[in-house]
Amino acid sequence: MNRIIKKVAVLGSGVMGSRIACHFAGIGIQTLLLDIAPSALTETEMAKKLSLEHPAVRNRIVNESLAAAIRSNPSPVYTKEVAARIRTGNFTDNLKDIAGCDWVIEVVVERLDIKQQLFTEVEKYRRPGTLITSNTSGIPIHLMAEGRSEDFKQHFCGTHFFNPPRYLRLLEIIPTPHTSPEVTDFLLHYGDLYLGKTTVLCKDTPAFIANRIGVFSIMAIFRLQEQLGLTIDEVESLAGPLIGRPKSAIFRTADVVGIDTLVKVANGVAANCPDDEQKDVFTIPAWLGKLVANNWLGDKTGQGFFKKIKGAAGEKEILTLDLRTMEYGPRQRPKFASVEAAKAVDDLKTRLKTLAKGADKAGEFLRRLHYALFSYASLRIPEISDELYRIDDAMMAGFGWEIGVFESWDVLGVDTMTGQLKEAGFKVAPWVEEMLAAGFKTFYKVDNGKRMYYDIASKRYKPLPGGEAFLVMKNFEGQTVWKNSACHLYHLGDEVLGLEWNTKMGTIGGEVLEGIQRSIGMAEERYKGLVIANDAPNFSAGANVGLIFMLAIEQDYDELDMAVRQFQNTMMRARYSAVPVVVAPHGLTLGGACELSLHADRVVPAAESYIGLVELGVGLIPGGGGTKEFALRAGDEMHDGEPETITLKNRFFTVATAKVSTSAYEAFELGILKKDRDIVSINQSRRIAEAKSSVIEIYNDGYTMPLPRKDVKVLGRSALGALYSGIHAMWRGQYATDHDVVVAKKLAFVMCGGDLSEPALVSEQYLLDLEREAFLSLCGEKRTLERIQSVLKGGKPVRN
Repeated sequence: MNRIIKKVAVLGSGVMGSRIACHFAGIGIQTLLLDIAPSALTETEMAKKLSLEHPAVRNRIVNESLAAAIRSNPSPVYTKEVAARIRTGNFTDNLKDIAGCDWVIEVVVERLDIKQQLFTEVEKYRRPGTLITSNTSGIPIHLMAEGRSEDFKQHFCGTHFFNPPRYLRLLEIIPTPHTSPEVTDFLLHYGDLYLGKTTVLCKDTPAFIANRIGVFSIMAIFRLQEQLGLTIDEVESLAGPLIGRPKSAIFRTADVVGIDTLVKVANGVAANCPDDEQKDVFTIPAWLGKLVANNWLGDKTGQGFFKKIKGAAGEKEILTLDLRTMEYGPRQRPKFASVEAAKAVDDLKTRLKTLAKGADKAGEFLRRLHYALFSYASLRIPEISDELYRIDDAMMAGFGWEIGVFESWDVLGVDTMTGQLKEAGFKVAPWVEEMLAAGFKTFYKVDNGKRMYYDIASKRYKPLPGGEAFLVMKNFEGQTVWKNSACHLYHLGDEVLGLEWNTKMGTIGGEVLEGIQRSIGMAEERYKGLVIANDAPNFSAGANVGLIFMLAIEQDYDELDMAVRQFQNTMMRARYSAVPVVVAPHGLTLGGACELSLHADRVVPAAESYIGLVELGVGLIPGGGGTKEFALRAGDEMHDGEPETITLKNRFFTVATAKVSTSAYEAFELGILKKDRDIVSINQSRRIAEAKSSVIEIYNDGYTMPLPRKDVKVLGRSALGALYSGIHAMWRGQYATDHDVVVAKKLAFVMCGGDLSEPALVSEQYLLDLEREAFLSLCGEKRTLERIQSVLKGGKPVRN
């Protein structure tokens, strides 16, 4: 059956329902969002003499929920325009409209009786053969299907999105014994390809996979904290980015999710998993029960493990709860010797090995945590999953871990850690010991660029599903073509090269520029083209401002001039190469990384790419060809019958206000991406493979190296005055500081082509020279250096 999703109905418009609807609308699907009709009028409605039958009243609940979701931060939509794809209604008047939908998703309150009542009504209108799923986070899926028709049961499944649906990539697919395999396979594929999710097949067990392992990890940490006498601040410093976990670590995550929600899931596992050997870990500690009794539930009630207050000077201050006294106090910055030593190690896997050897309390905490986690995860197979990689996928996509349970075990040594955890009194699943006894020493391995996992059933390694669709750069280390201390150039197969660099935050310095130049040169010699991407948390935070600051402080302007020229030349090399260069960014893609994207033959960004020229924030203008490129594009976009300065103004203020797109889709609106050139990859894991395919496509279409432009239209003085006027208005409105004005005028001068008496056609090199001169002059400004120094110290640019 060729199943096509054209229209989706979401039943329930609460926090999850409204955001799931927004995500479907964001990928272009017409969406029907329904909720209950109100049973009483508000005071405002009574004042307007409205009745319960008035359309505005009947859809009040759903409309207010959707409006609140769209206003929320972070935004659930890629662009504001997608809200037009969502039609709202209520169950009483509009449930019949689900007959025109291809997929109906239930997202109402977590009560089995209410869900069953709704499904009874759904069966009256649902078209046979259409999908029907529930977003429940814990109610057994098979119970919801009881009493339904055979067609309903065959097309019914659990689809558990994580909140917020746009940003958390996990989608758990939970079939029942009655679910058609075709439906399960379709949902796994659709969630991956169209919704951009890491789809994980789960068994219908309490809390499924991610919450079962994730909540165990949290509850185990609560126990460890008590046993080792650690404070909340100490635990947060150990269980966050240090070990590849989110910045919110443990207690902050609980505050965000809701402490009552955490307790509910823990109680659910304890009650419904009588054979779980660690069920006692899910027992709620007295202090946690006290938080719930006090209604200290986290962000939703204004306080939980942390509490925000206003200090004496009116500034915001965050207090931490002392679990012994149940009183709040100032946050502390803990220091552990082993942690201080490990912080200097950028590579996560190397850092984990360093931390595991720690002889202090931090080392003991992390070792015991890993023992508990490795033991528990191994013993959950085959209860919650038959394959180990699904557990790792669920934790990385649902809880934001950089590295999964079994991959962490590999890093620390399966044989070594197995022996240690057994000595510490923890159990290990028999299949792990069988694996080791058979000579298999790792859960994962890479073979000829393909990542393999140990399959427990067949007792051998198998390729991870996805194959060519999910390329990971580091899997090609065996096909390294060239490298320096910052970069690796790989052969990705099919005569396509792939370049990545491993600098902190992906910053671009001399060695990265050398890597780009060398990679293009080598691709031109014997390959079809080049992909530039990486698998780090972010693509790149831009140029190495530390180097710029050092050269500027030392007033070494010859070296600074050479560095800027090298950056410009590298960007132009990417633009005017003899083979296609495709950039596949994700996450932060700022400054110089944005400039690289501007000069590529094609950009294949992940949907969650935040792209922008941010140099104005530190008192500079884009100096790697970004200013030139925005001037060039403004010239190309000037149309007859439209004031030429309007197009230029729009481009200018995008750069002058350091706008960063909140998604790849918004980057089109900002003029950073081109609709006739660039392709968004909704699933971040697919972008490198899609970029590789783009290289091959462009090459096979007969790629010809373009010629440098000498016909760039600039407006000179005719536009310079208008831009200066706009800058002055920003200053008068106190939107710009004195130094902002200085920088913005430099930017305007370059984008107008300088002080030309009339519009003219100029070359790209002419604009690059103007750009470089303006950049260098700003490097000598004291206030620019103050801003850069502020950023280097880890803060925001000072407003000077």
